[in-house]
Parts: sequence; structure tokens; C-alpha cells
Amino acid sequence: MNTYIDIGINLTNKQFNNEHEEIINRALENGVEHMILTGTSVKGSRESAAIAEDYPEILFSTAGIHPHDAKSFNENSINELRKLLKFPHVVSVGECGLDFDRDFSPRPAQEKCYIAHLELAVETGKPLFLHERAAFKRFNEITEEFISKLPKAVVHCFTGTLEEAEVYLDKGFYLGFTGSVSDEKRFKHLEEVIKYVPLDRIMIETDAPFMMPKNRMSRDQNRRNEPSFLPYVAQTIAHFKKISVSEVADETTETARNFFKL
Repeated sequence: MNTYIDIGINLTNKQFNNEHEEIINRALENGVEHMILTGTSVKGSRESAAIAEDYPEILFSTAGIHPHDAKSFNENSINELRKLLKFPHVVSVGECGLDFDRDFSPRPAQEKCYIAHLELAVETGKPLFLHERAAFKRFNEITEEFISKLPKAVVHCFTGTLEEAEVYLDKGFYLGFTGSVSDEKRFKHLEEVIKYVPLDRIMIETDAPFMMPKNRMSRDQNRRNEPSFLPYVAQTIAHFKKISVSEVADETTETARNFFKL
């Protein structure tokens, strides 16, 4: 069986309440050996770290504040995240960045919060788990100020253009791809992106319970995504690159293992 690493799942989401063990077991049965739980707030980062601690060497977590939640950022936030990042199973700073698509938090608050995360990554040396949506220009202006000092970084759930992918690759960043790669209506352009991006700069993720792969949805009406569906993401990437699923599985797993030091 092929083995995989899901670099981004939202296991603290209410859609997974009281189902953690079942979700994890189904993932393991489908070859998803490791899963990284995404921290999107101080509270959520604490919860993710606590869950991951209960499944050593299977689950890991990140610590950060999603731009949607940047309005909650205060003088104590970074200290709380810093404490979490001292745990070996908390492997990354984030999710952090800018989201000018929804603007759930004011843009100045998002920028202040993002800069604080970049400083924290420089301080701790732990890699960055980045979010950028409809904010490419400003996101890169801010990031560029830190680029010479930053540890490794992955732009997760990438749905941008080929030109944007080229800029991120030139910065040395990695790109995370979800089930969106199989959405031929909204994200047809990602086929061109996948063909261009070197396989050793790609990681895969479900972003569960969101971003259900379209090549999975035809099988049932359950629209909730989960990490056991990660192989469907790998299948689409293999199809676009005209290589075997095993090659995608092996390479993305090795890349993620090295990136997060699992």
C-alpha cells in the first residue's frame, strides 16, 4: 500500500466532534501514516497539540492564528504560541498569513498578526504553514522583509495562478495541494500549475473537513472531507504529471517528513 502524510487537517472542527479515533483509524487504513493538525487560533492550537499528544508518532500539530481570527490577536498571543512550539510534536508556525477574500478580520490586524508569526518562525526555527488568499501582492511585500532569515515555508491549500506559483518557488517555498486540484470548474488552471511545479516541492493535504476531492464525491453524497481521502489528491496529481500514484506518494511523503522533521 502507498503511504502518505496529510500536512493539514482541522481535527478540532465541530464536524469531527467525538469521532477522532474513527477518523484517525480510517486514515491509517488508507495509508495515511501521519497527519498534522492545523492550529488556527491560540485556543485551537492548544486543542490540536493536546489531541496530537494522545497519538504519538501519528499526529503532529501546528501553532498559529489564521488571518480570519487575527482580530483575536493580542500581546499575549505570541507567548502562548511560543510555549506550544517548545513541544516536539508541535512542528510548525501557523496557520498564518493574509486573507483579503473574506476579510473576516481587518486588514491591518491581519498584517500585524502575520508579521508576529514571521518573527516567531525566525526565533524558533520551525517551518511556516502559510495561508494567502486574494492578498498576493501585500503578502509578498511583507514576507520579502523577512525572506533572508526565514526557515522553510509551505503555502498551504494553493489555488493561485501559475505566475504566483513561480514567485513562491523562486522564494524557496513549497506548495500544498488539496482536493481543489480535481475541481475542473473552479480550479481548472491548477492542472497547468501541477505540471509545472517540481514534484519535490509539492506536499499534499486534505484541509479536512473542507476541500472534498471531486473524484471522491461521485461515490457518495457525504460532502465532509477527511484524511482517509488523501489518496484521491495524489491520484489527480499523478494523472496531471503522467506518473504513478506510488511516485507521488513516495516523493510527497519524503518531502513532508523532511520539511516538518517528523
